[in-house]
Amino acid sequence: MFLKAGALSLALLLASRVFGLVRESALAAAFGTSGLADVAVLMLALPDWAAGVLASGALAYVLVPAWAGQGRAQVAAAQRRVSTRLVAGAVVLAALLALAREPALAWLAGGLPPALRPWGEAALLWSALALPAALLAGVWATRLQHEQDFTGMYGANLVVNGVLIAAIAGAGLAASGLAIAWLGAGLLAAMLARLAWLRQRMPQGPPDDPAEAVALPRASLWCWAALSAGLPLALPFAARSIASQSGAGALATFNYAWKLVELPLLLAIQLVATLALPAIAKALATGDPGQAQRAVRSAFALAWALACGAAAALLVGAPAIAQLLFGWGRMDAQALVRVAHWGALGAWGLLPQALIAVALAVLAGRGRMVSAVAAWGAALALLLAAGAWGLSGGAALMLLLDVLFVLVALVVVAALGPQARAWLPWRALAISLGGLAAVAALSAGAWPAAATGILPGLAAAAVAGLAVVAMTWWGSTDLRAALAR
Repeated sequence: MFLKAGALSLALLLASRVFGLVRESALAAAFGTSGLADVAVLMLALPDWAAGVLASGALAYVLVPAWAGQGRAQVAAAQRRVSTRLVAGAVVLAALLALAREPALAWLAGGLPPALRPWGEAALLWSALALPAALLAGVWATRLQHEQDFTGMYGANLVVNGVLIAAIAGAGLAASGLAIAWLGAGLLAAMLARLAWLRQRMPQGPPDDPAEAVALPRASLWCWAALSAGLPLALPFAARSIASQSGAGALATFNYAWKLVELPLLLAIQLVATLALPAIAKALATGDPGQAQRAVRSAFALAWALACGAAAALLVGAPAIAQLLFGWGRMDAQALVRVAHWGALGAWGLLPQALIAVALAVLAGRGRMVSAVAAWGAALALLLAAGAWGLSGGAALMLLLDVLFVLVALVVVAALGPQARAWLPWRALAISLGGLAAVAALSAGAWPAAATGILPGLAAAAVAGLAVVAMTWWGSTDLRAALAR
């Protein structure tokens, strides 16, 4: 999909991810890891997270295949119907969030001191106001995906993050009492600016014509699609909320630490799975076992090698990477150490997530997502149970996420069936894991002396990551085949 989008669209995708990191860096500089930072992170992330969990992923799973065989008038009619229903539901959900903002805040950011709770409740009101626009943007972005207007899709992320960065900069200069109001106004401005961008990119459909109306996909399909797309997003968000129970600033600290893990997850592992999905689906459709095996093995080898390389880079360079991204303004040194430490712990979770991403591509091609949904649901239930039992430390939660990702990986790989043994590139897996283990052993005593500067730390991280990938390339024909495609 991304290769068809062209170099410009891929560049916009990368730029949108970088802009997202700049936004987090601006938050760290403006508020550090204070209680006010918890409020700001929660307010700015909640609308798009809720839209992603409730609708955005499901829209792509359901509408893009349904629209593939329809004319423009039918697509436009379906888009209007879905938009109307989602916005109506979002208004109801926003009203409920506004009415229940006190108990919602207790769960989402329980570590806020009493003095900051009024600001937290005000932040939830701003998030509630932004929720309908976030859900509507999900529908319009899905239409652009159907039209293969990837420039419009990824450009929308640049627009929203650009406005939010400006709002964060202004809020950082404002008095504490005005910061939330400034951020809230900036959040609404960002949501509206994104809608304006998407609207001007939207193809102009014909006027309403009842004859062109088509039935929307059945409710059960929407439900499974929402669970498949939403549960993976819910896991780190729930962990962040549980971490917030340990005190002011813990939510922001966990959020910054997860960003260290999220960037390679999105730009390497999930991108590999996305690019491999058409080849895997085509190979499965041919019924040729050899072709299917080659496609799946190549995808597993590449995703796993990149995951091990990224994990090695984080184990070595987490302090330097955290300093580069978040070591500005009001971020204090002790909090930065925690961000780096928690991020390095979360790096181990990249390995099972590499297996999950490719296995889900295969299961999606076969239409067998039930086991994946069950696995993610069980993982979320275990995480919530751990939080209810009193687990709230950020380091412990990162390790628990690693374990839960391993459990999900075992389930989804097993769901591939008896072919899984032949589809897994065991030699590539062993070489990459061995290289990562060597890096981990060599860097185990390096953290006390990690303050050697940003550039040396980044260089060491790059060397470690590239060494693991190079070792795997040298020793694995599967990885060489994947890179030669």
